[in-house]
Amino acid sequence: MSAVQSYVSTATCSSAARVYRRRRPERTALYRLVQQHLETWLARRRESDIDGVPIPRHVERELRTYLECGILACGFARARCDACGHDFLVAFSCKGRGVCPSCTTRRMAETAAHRVEHVFPQVPVRQ
Repeated sequence: MSAVQSYVSTATCSSAARVYRRRRPERTALYRLVQQHLETWLARRRESDIDGVPIPRHVERELRTYLECGILACGFARARCDACGHDFLVAFSCKGRGVCPSCTTRRMAETAAHRVEHVFPQVPVRQ
C-alpha cells in the first residue's frame, strides 16, 4: 500500500479530518533562485571552464529534477477518499539526495526510523 493510499484510508470525513495540503515548492526562495539562475550559471560555468573540469552530470541532473519536484505539471497521482469520495492530486517527488529540502528531510526521517526500529538494540541509549 502506498503512502497516499494509507493516508487516504486513515482519514475520516468528519470536520476534524486532516486535509491534504500540497506543498508548493514554487513559492520558496530556493526554488525561485534555482529556477531563475540555473541556465545562466550553467552557461557561465561552461564558458569559464579553463581547467577542463566540466560540471558533473549528477549535479546538473539533481538541480533539474529539483525544479520538477512537487510540481503538478511534471506528474501527479490522483488519490480518492473511499469514505467521502473526495479526490485530490499528489505531485511526484524527485527523491533527490542533495538539493531538495523536502525529499532530503523525508529520507532523513525514514533512515532514523529504520535505525531505531531495526538497527539499534532495545536497550537504554543515551542520546
